[in-house]
Amino acid sequence: MDTRTKEGQSLGEVQPEAARRAMGAKPDAAAGQMAMDAAQTREAVIVRTSVVGIVANVLLAAFKAIVGFASNSIAVILDAVNNLSDALSSVITIVGAKLAGRAPDEKHPLGYGRIEYLSATVIAAIVLYAGFESLSESVKKIIWPETADYSAVTLLVIAAAVVVKLVLGRFVSAQGAKVHSGSLEASGKDALFDAVLSASVLAAAIIYLVSGVSLEAYVGVVISIVIVKAGIDMLRDSVDDILGNRVDSDRAHEIVDVVKAQDGVLGAFDLLLHSYGPSMTVGSIHIEVPDTMTAEGIDDLTRRIQRAVHERTGVLMGTVGVYARNVDPEAVAMREDIVRRAMAHAYVLQVHGFHVDFATHEASFDVVVSFDAPDRRAVFREVCDEIERAYPAFTFNVALDIDSSDISKHAAD
Repeated sequence: MDTRTKEGQSLGEVQPEAARRAMGAKPDAAAGQMAMDAAQTREAVIVRTSVVGIVANVLLAAFKAIVGFASNSIAVILDAVNNLSDALSSVITIVGAKLAGRAPDEKHPLGYGRIEYLSATVIAAIVLYAGFESLSESVKKIIWPETADYSAVTLLVIAAAVVVKLVLGRFVSAQGAKVHSGSLEASGKDALFDAVLSASVLAAAIIYLVSGVSLEAYVGVVISIVIVKAGIDMLRDSVDDILGNRVDSDRAHEIVDVVKAQDGVLGAFDLLLHSYGPSMTVGSIHIEVPDTMTAEGIDDLTRRIQRAVHERTGVLMGTVGVYARNVDPEAVAMREDIVRRAMAHAYVLQVHGFHVDFATHEASFDVVVSFDAPDRRAVFREVCDEIERAYPAFTFNVALDIDSSDISKHAAD
């Protein structure tokens, strides 16, 4: 039996014509202008929101630093340092958005959008550094404590910081979600965390004034740990974006629904999405069509799929692969039997792309095996061996396929 595996296959080069068709077959100039306008609007929102964050964080850092040194409070000083790191993160977000917004060129024909993932990684590194430095200083204050001297002004500044950070966090998060900016959304979440941290500093100050018990160094440790955790989470998210995430289930189902709604599509499989930045996603998918469909019919169908997917989801379907499904009764019966046999094995999620040639006694199909399987290749081998025993007169070309987008059961007919 001749077997092959599709694991590790690349998406393939996205042809400009495919991208143009996916834009709805509009004139190139009009489609390009629309994309440019959307990118400029998104960049403007990111820059404007980041500037608001920079101004707010710099002012908060200045006030907290003055109060922290005046009251000899390490917790307040660390809170000020955290605000400065937030301001620096906003600066990096602006730089990243500007670089990512550069027009595609010969060297990078799909644009520079992925720079935003790199800028998010830099921001995460800055947050981690600030967190570890803060932790070091807090531990020193525990070992060599110093008495803090809180005043009414100190409490007022900290309370104001809590309110400002709450408002800023909600605003930045909303703007980030609006334009699909991971950096802004991360900054918004960080601001909301900061509000909680500032509130803990305020609580420590009040406890000290009421009972004389100083907890501010320990609060500094808590603040530092929260900052470090936030940095790790941000770094994990940005690394996931760079490596490539599993396709979001809701988005995958939406795309498959659009594809299967087109006349002539018998099934949709092998969805892959490649992100070239928050505003550029290129995809590929395989469809099953009757083996009686003409080349002209397939051409019309793939154009309709590309156009419909882009209009509904914004995804550019660079490739629409085609599986020809037999429609004669003998082939249908063989297909149903093979699917039944394969699906009886544990961890097999789907069988698709079946086609048989009775003249040459050759058949092909793909088997999707779950990543939960202890040994995916062993499961695949078991399926192949059973099918070979059941149909000894046939030569099979079977592919071990991957469950890349959570559509295995959803896409099956």
